[in-house]
Amino acid sequence: MNIVFLSPHFPPNYHLFCVHLKDLGANVLGLADEPYDLLNPRLKDSLSEYYQVRDMHNYDELLRACGYFTHRYGKIDRIDSQNEYWLETEAQLRTDFNIYGIKNDSIAKIKRKSRMKEVFVDAGVPVARGQVVHSLAEAKKLVRETGYPVIAKPDIGVGANKTYKIRDQEELKSFFELKPVDDYIMEEFVDGAICSFDGLADRDGRPVFYTAHEYSQGVMESVNEGRDIYYYSHRQIPADLEQAGLRVLQAFNVRERFFHLEFFRTRADNRILALEVNIRPPGGLTTDMFNYANDIDVYHEWAHVLLHNRFTAQYTRKYHCAFIGRKPDRRYANSHEEILSRYQPYIVHHEPISGVFSVALGDYGYLVRSPELDDIHEMAEYIHRLA
Repeated sequence: MNIVFLSPHFPPNYHLFCVHLKDLGANVLGLADEPYDLLNPRLKDSLSEYYQVRDMHNYDELLRACGYFTHRYGKIDRIDSQNEYWLETEAQLRTDFNIYGIKNDSIAKIKRKSRMKEVFVDAGVPVARGQVVHSLAEAKKLVRETGYPVIAKPDIGVGANKTYKIRDQEELKSFFELKPVDDYIMEEFVDGAICSFDGLADRDGRPVFYTAHEYSQGVMESVNEGRDIYYYSHRQIPADLEQAGLRVLQAFNVRERFFHLEFFRTRADNRILALEVNIRPPGGLTTDMFNYANDIDVYHEWAHVLLHNRFTAQYTRKYHCAFIGRKPDRRYANSHEEILSRYQPYIVHHEPISGVFSVALGDYGYLVRSPELDDIHEMAEYIHRLA
């Protein structure tokens, strides 16, 4: 099987997808703008060939690269990056080369938040009230229904980039005076916790692996207000979250893909509201959290699903696994060395966080695990405690 992997060097842990594809017999073809000499040695060893382009945003260069791969190795069977940023590029390449997977005719419903909302509603999963607004008049009409505050975010966007909480009419007016040209969706503010339903579906649409995570706060607050954040996996998935996740998964017809489905759990009445769908792995180190929480290797299992449509590992969610991040501009009470000394039995990994993720997650992250959720909360409090 010939598999083209876009930007296989980023995020750094994603080189493991290529490593396991090769281990299972795939022909892995790397395509990126990173100089070959800077690639991880294990990544180099996993690639049959690497094609460096000058600019990944120059689609003609990508076309020529895939044309070259086709001429040299035969038909391309799959193209992927596991990265939200390249989803539309992947879809265009799959369309142009007739490759299995998400193509141009289905990309909009997994990129546009307004289209996602329509699918959620059709699946019978409640959503926050909102719509794409093009003018101040349309926004005022919506606010008359929802009240303040409202959230304005790009209809196509990743994370909390360019997302605003608007508290009154003056802020609403200012938003439209400075609004970017992109389409914006405006929604009622939901007072609730963020939770997610995450996993991997096989070629037949079966969720062969899934789990759930809960966040200490929203990414928007972490980005816009500089707050610390941590999130952790459940050992027992709440029944209403699991039901909503499985319904959304079926509604989006997810096949041979990772998924990261985001929901609110409202504080007032404990309801689940659908927020956003991402048909790729959760960001940051969450794929590694899958492994540590379950003692599996999800990189290897993804390769199995891709090549043989089988998930071979057994898992029982043995641990809660958490990511706990620290931000560079905060003065913490406990040093890195004190953290490692105090919680050495629980810390399974720690590393600096790369720039694109650090705005939300912090510039340094700890992965910790324990069968007991109280341990997770204690470690988060200790790591985040301010001086």
